[in-house]
Amino acid sequence: MIKAVIFDMDGVLIDSEIIYLDHMYEKLKLKYPQINREALFAVVGSTTKRTMEIISDVIGEDVNSHTFQELYAGLWADCRPDYPSILRKEVPEILKELHRRGYQVALASSTSRAGIEDVLTSCGLKGDFDYIVSGEEFKESKPNPEIYLHTADTLKREPKECLVVEDSTYGIMAGHGAGMTVASIIDNRFGFDRSLADYSINGLFEVLDLLDELNNR
Repeated sequence: MIKAVIFDMDGVLIDSEIIYLDHMYEKLKLKYPQINREALFAVVGSTTKRTMEIISDVIGEDVNSHTFQELYAGLWADCRPDYPSILRKEVPEILKELHRRGYQVALASSTSRAGIEDVLTSCGLKGDFDYIVSGEEFKESKPNPEIYLHTADTLKREPKECLVVEDSTYGIMAGHGAGMTVASIIDNRFGFDRSLADYSINGLFEVLDLLDELNNR
């Protein structure tokens, strides 16, 4: 029986990945016009540390250099998405319905704690989760499964009792590695590998049907 649903945030609750990617690309190509947009796809779903490493490789700058550190800090200085406008419209309803049906609901995101708080506060969702955790609170975040194992432990659930809703390759790997059932939202823009997902869904409302299927076998 599935008793808890754990959501990723970026790309799942909010359609933010394309905004971050395009902002990053436009800023970087001003100084590095030779960069390829597709080469940045690997940052989608990754932690800040891994994002820095990927950008460093793409532009050919030492990640520990002052030049790179200054560049990266300035990269996000004027990135201020309007989160309510990119919130998937079904999110408030599905979170309330999951609670109504008796499921525990958690959020496990690679985004910083400050970033999570910003999104949830601006979208009015802070009270809709039983537990919220950031990947920055672990030595390694996704694709390492620790963030999901920790969430299950906090909810006092076995991994087999948890459904993970993800979109990125890293997130799917983390959920799978934790021994949980993984539902992946289909997003063909970034070349994600969904081969380790147990189910592919077109939208969040399909989570309700999937739960009915899984719990009525």
